Amino acid sequence: MRCCVLLPTYNNAGTICSVIDGILAYTNNLVVVNDGSTDDTANLLAAYPALGIVSYEKNRGKGYALRKGFSAARAAGFTHAVSIDADGQHYPSDLPLFFEAMQTHPQALVIGARNLRQTDNVPGKNSFGNRFSNFWFTLFTGIKAPDTQSGYRLYPLVELEKMHWYTVKYEFEVEVIVRAAWAGIPVLSIPIQVYYPPAEERISHFRPFADFSRISVLNTVFFIICFCYIWPRNFFRKLFYKNGRRELVQVLFEPGQSAERKAVSIGFGIFMGIVPIWGFQLLVAIFLAVVFKLNKALVIAAANISIPPMIPFILYGSFLAGKPFMGAKAREIDWTNQLNLASIQQNLQQYLIGACVLAVVAGIVIGLLSYIVMKWERIFSA
Repeated sequence: MRCCVLLPTYNNAGTICSVIDGILAYTNNLVVVNDGSTDDTANLLAAYPALGIVSYEKNRGKGYALRKGFSAARAAGFTHAVSIDADGQHYPSDLPLFFEAMQTHPQALVIGARNLRQTDNVPGKNSFGNRFSNFWFTLFTGIKAPDTQSGYRLYPLVELEKMHWYTVKYEFEVEVIVRAAWAGIPVLSIPIQVYYPPAEERISHFRPFADFSRISVLNTVFFIICFCYIWPRNFFRKLFYKNGRRELVQVLFEPGQSAERKAVSIGFGIFMGIVPIWGFQLLVAIFLAVVFKLNKALVIAAANISIPPMIPFILYGSFLAGKPFMGAKAREIDWTNQLNLASIQQNLQQYLIGACVLAVVAGIVIGLLSYIVMKWERIFSA
């Protein structure tokens, strides 16, 4: 295994030399990508003739610079690359941590996790953006990572070189870790130091509206891919392997979960099975069960209250529950011959209001009953 340090830079003339000198104290294997800098960066880099420098005139974005760096590093025979930012926020003294991680986990993509809570001068948008990114990464991959926006990373180039990338700016750092995880590449984290200069000294090329919008679009695409392919693929993989089936049972039924959480899961499933979003009830129920860490098996089972034999009872109960809210417009629906699609269309408002009320009441009542039964069983089985 051979590892280099990959340093993408755009208009970092004020810090580039100190960052390079810090890196050279630990390794001479350094590839610098000058992403169309318009300041004095090119002249400063000329003072380091022994370095591998990739340069082009037009600024293309950090993702493009990293991709060019990957290609240059592989062409030079490197199997791994540690990316480090050129603005001085990362400490080269942490490089040995990545070199050690390469030895112990040669196939892994390793993210340097910053402790933003114990660091001064952290911009508020960085903290929010990091939590936002961490949430979506966990949803897409099932992997918990404390700092998915960190640019200090170890990339396993051999594992990544067969993949075709689509993004070129900051969103590339999201694309690469999500797609690496989907491809079965381990994504790990190690703690690192970080330095944020005071606001008046800070230089950032991140454009909040444009870059955040691109990341949001990418997350939307990833969610569609997850729902249509990744989640079904993972489910069937686990289903057809013995150890996978055992793991699937653990994920779905989550043994050891508290009676309170199980009761909430049942109540929430009942609510989702009745609430009037026909065709999307189960999809929304599963998504929210993952988000709120509910018992997914119980949510799915309870949401199936809307199976065909139960639909007439739900419709009739919805009309009854909506009647008190309609005043003079309220209508009596006959159980025998008026409970049909035409009646729903003609009295849609009464049905929608009633279905929401019934969903809330039924969810609370059945959730509480489930809690009482579970507690009762535990008391008498103790």
